[in-house]
Amino acid sequence: MPFGNCFGFRYSNLDDMSRVKHTTPEQFLVWAKPPSKISTFVVAALLFAGCAHLKQCAYEGVNRDEWQQPQRVIAALNIRPGDQVADLGAGGGYFTFSLAEAVRPAGKVYAVDIDRDMVDLIAKRAKQETAANIEPILAKPDDPLLPKTGVDLIFTSNTYHHIDKRIAYFANLRKYLRPGGRVAIIDFDRRSWLVGLFRHYTPSEFIKPEMEQAGYSLQQELHFLDRQSFLIFTVKP
Repeated sequence: MPFGNCFGFRYSNLDDMSRVKHTTPEQFLVWAKPPSKISTFVVAALLFAGCAHLKQCAYEGVNRDEWQQPQRVIAALNIRPGDQVADLGAGGGYFTFSLAEAVRPAGKVYAVDIDRDMVDLIAKRAKQETAANIEPILAKPDDPLLPKTGVDLIFTSNTYHHIDKRIAYFANLRKYLRPGGRVAIIDFDRRSWLVGLFRHYTPSEFIKPEMEQAGYSLQQELHFLDRQSFLIFTVKP
């Protein structure tokens, strides 16, 4: 996997990227080591702005579209206009706005994250782009706080490995799924050696039994992503 470079700052590995979420601005400037005074100025400006754009860059990296294939992922989800979709761990909205486009005109996307900076960033962008069918939600670590009316799809990308007590978490999510609702999970697997080196992945052979214990059945497994598993589950009858 190529190293990332954003606003002149070079990430040495994916662990560096993930640390942004749990690092104070002062700590970040210590370990980021921008390569020039200009880069230092840019990073400082981003930090002054509340870290949101810097975090977004860290989450998404560069050239992500080349390996993430977002449009093919959206097509594979078979989303219908009018669907209610939760983007769990939405981050800076990498998938959120494409999902919102897929559910139009009557559907809605709930952009869920526990990071207030990311939730605020999505809210600001949604307002700028008049994406009225996006509703950001500041979630709890153990509950996404989705509406009681439920959703047709819970989608999550590169977030599963960050969730604590996953079996209990996804068992709790069943109450938010409408009849016939699905859970789609994309997460890094062992094929990406750098991700594996820092354990920022969950093999599909772990996800499947965990989701089964949480009360789900595997509906579909897709294989077109070169460094991630892509699994779709439904609630057991």
